[in-house]
Amino acid sequence: MRLTTFVLAATALSAVAVAQNPITADSPFQVRYASNLTVGDSVINITNTGANGASLFGPGFGGAVGNICVNVYAFSPDEQLQACCSCLVTPDGLVSLSVVNDLISNTLTGIRPSSVVIKLISTLAGTGGSGTSCTNSAANATIAALATGLAAWGTTIHAGATGGFQTTETAFTPSTLSAGELASVTNRCTNIIGNGSTFGVCRSCRAGGLGAGRSAN
Repeated sequence: MRLTTFVLAATALSAVAVAQNPITADSPFQVRYASNLTVGDSVINITNTGANGASLFGPGFGGAVGNICVNVYAFSPDEQLQACCSCLVTPDGLVSLSVVNDLISNTLTGIRPSSVVIKLISTLAGTGGSGTSCTNSAANATIAALATGLAAWGTTIHAGATGGFQTTETAFTPSTLSAGELASVTNRCTNIIGNGSTFGVCRSCRAGGLGAGRSAN
């Protein structure tokens, strides 16, 4: 199956330009789901493969290059955006999010859905990835800022064939991001952030990696 990938060019400011090439795991737009959240937690691990710059040599050794903001959007089954937030990920770095404790701990509606669809959009953090802040970038993502280098995996809980539940981990699926989809998620995220009550805002991004979370067996 052949998918599409982005061409990040100055001429693509008003519409998403795509090239007919096989897509790799670093697509700027990726999707997956997490289910059975009433049974246990799901975990998202997000990494920056360094496609946009060399690894950092440590504090005080050169400028930051290739940092990306991974913008996270969590939707309930009826396609209502429940939460949005961003994680700064340095080249070859990894951050983790708990779906239950970070993404849906304080939803816009006050109700925790039992399953969510999670969409990730990666953008450069500042010019050339030289920035070190992703404040409100989930609400301000633009086509011009889309960044490669994103790779992400997530766990989900399934009913076991012989009873109980099992946790599986799979990669996020690279998808095609239309201009309309980008406008939709950023506009909805703007409303969540502008709420003022912090409802719907993801709680934290943890450095390192989280495990599979708890599940019932």
